[in-house]
Amino acid sequence: MSWALSSNWLLGRYLERWRAYRWFPVRSDQLEKAQARYHRYGRWSLLLSWVPVIGDPLTVLAGVMREPLWSFVLIVAVAKAGRYIFIAALTLGLR
Repeated sequence: MSWALSSNWLLGRYLERWRAYRWFPVRSDQLEKAQARYHRYGRWSLLLSWVPVIGDPLTVLAGVMREPLWSFVLIVAVAKAGRYIFIAALTLGLR
């Protein structure tokens, strides 16, 4: 797994630290509701972390949503491995 993804997760974790400030874009109660929904349904969105453009924001969001590091690493590693296995199969002509 790339260091950038781990850094994104850490960035997301530390972004939440400022949720009490007025300029933070989401109220504290809204963030808690979103975290509850994320842990119920959104964890698997990390399987899309390999997709260009949306993958990095998803990994930052996982940090903000307090996704445990072990599950973050596991899900993102599966997604990335699947991507590279698929690309290797296409490149080698395997079907």
